[in-house]
Amino acid sequence: MSGGTPDDLPSDVATLTYEQAREELVAVVGRLEAGSVPLEDSLALWERGEALAQRCQAWLDQARARLAAVDNRAASTHEGVSEPPQ
Repeated sequence: MSGGTPDDLPSDVATLTYEQAREELVAVVGRLEAGSVPLEDSLALWERGEALAQRCQAWLDQARARLAAVDNRAASTHEGVSEPPQ
């Protein structure tokens, strides 16, 4: 799976929130699992699903990076400060 940057994705997928992309991805998977979609449509759905999955992964990667940055700031703020005895 690629990084899922907005430049790699169709423009309509690149603007979706995590929740929107995940909801549509669940719907795509459901249609594919139903097995009643013609082959050409299945391929298009598969490609759409891949783009949606990349968008979701990009959101999750960004969230992890933000949490790590906050954690690093908190750690550096407390660096050299000893905990009070208990």
